[in-house]
Amino acid sequence: MRQVYILGGLRSYIGLCNGMYRHIPAEFLGAKVLKNLKEKYKIEDKDIDYIIAGNGVGAGGNITRLMTLEAGIDENVPAFTVDMQCCSGLESIAVAYAKIASGQADMIIAGGFESSSTQPIRGYNKNHPDYTENSFYTVAKFIPNNHRETIMLEGAEYTAIKENITKEELDLWALKSHERAVRARQEHLLDDIVVSINDSDKDEGIRAKMSERLLKRMPKLLLNGEVMTAGNSCLINDGAAFVIVCSEEYLKKIGQKAQARILDYCACGVNPMLSPMGSIKAIKKLLMQKNLDIKNIDCFEVNEAFAVIDVLFERNFPEVIDRYNIFGGALAYGHPYGVSGAMILLHLIKSLEYRKGKLGCCSIAGAGGLGSAMTIEYL
Repeated sequence: MRQVYILGGLRSYIGLCNGMYRHIPAEFLGAKVLKNLKEKYKIEDKDIDYIIAGNGVGAGGNITRLMTLEAGIDENVPAFTVDMQCCSGLESIAVAYAKIASGQADMIIAGGFESSSTQPIRGYNKNHPDYTENSFYTVAKFIPNNHRETIMLEGAEYTAIKENITKEELDLWALKSHERAVRARQEHLLDDIVVSINDSDKDEGIRAKMSERLLKRMPKLLLNGEVMTAGNSCLINDGAAFVIVCSEEYLKKIGQKAQARILDYCACGVNPMLSPMGSIKAIKKLLMQKNLDIKNIDCFEVNEAFAVIDVLFERNFPEVIDRYNIFGGALAYGHPYGVSGAMILLHLIKSLEYRKGKLGCCSIAGAGGLGSAMTIEYL
């Protein structure tokens, strides 16, 4: 097995659903980031073996191929789409990692792109047992015999109640997320990995004026819910993020130094109604695969689609909580489903640079009860 590296990567500013990117389809968002990535790292199309990207709510088909053509990438470059919902971006990078490690490729651009603002509204075919007249949906079916638009929120609520997590604990993490994201923005800590699309100049979800008082007033998201609110759950978002995954041979060819080396990856499954647990289980599985002590990891980036995930991390790994999401997380930046895996990997590289750390771990939970995690070495 060959060593696999990350040369670098970029993400867009993250927009809110029906916000600054409301009229930009997913393939255009992705194409614009791809163009910027090629320019920054002087990528030649003839060197790209694949483009692999995650997408959860796009128009279907092989939307990554469409995005690649929109970006003006040579038509000879193959591209395909991964749909593992929230885990899609990280899984795309993992597929690239496996292809390069096995010698099937030398350089792959991988990541994800998403537009909730322009996602299609779907309906069942009349032949499908779930068909009802004039019934449409935007959230796919993740659990057998159970198709409700609120199912992910219900799972987060159920997890919080089962684990005796209070609303106060959740709100505290939401506040931390915004405060850390505001500081990262003020100190320009992520500027060199973010690109503007159509003159965008900020991540729309970050709230400088977020406060305990405001969080207390946030409405509950479920009719009979107890703890999940619009403040401690992520918003719905648009954006794109990609990294350049490559072999040592490619680095020698272009005469550049990589930012990080990928050490390992894993995926796991959990009870679909306890999907926030997926990120924690994935971290534990990954550390076991490499026989790593949690204390050896210098920085963690975990996609906090819900603040429940923050509390679960704190309870499971209290000894490293000071290394967790140091720039804030998805409660502030947002969670554009297929993008988030690549975005947290980029933030992980930056956090290792900032903290002068060596080993990093990122993890994400996915709809339907999934989890994935990756460890990297900062170079």
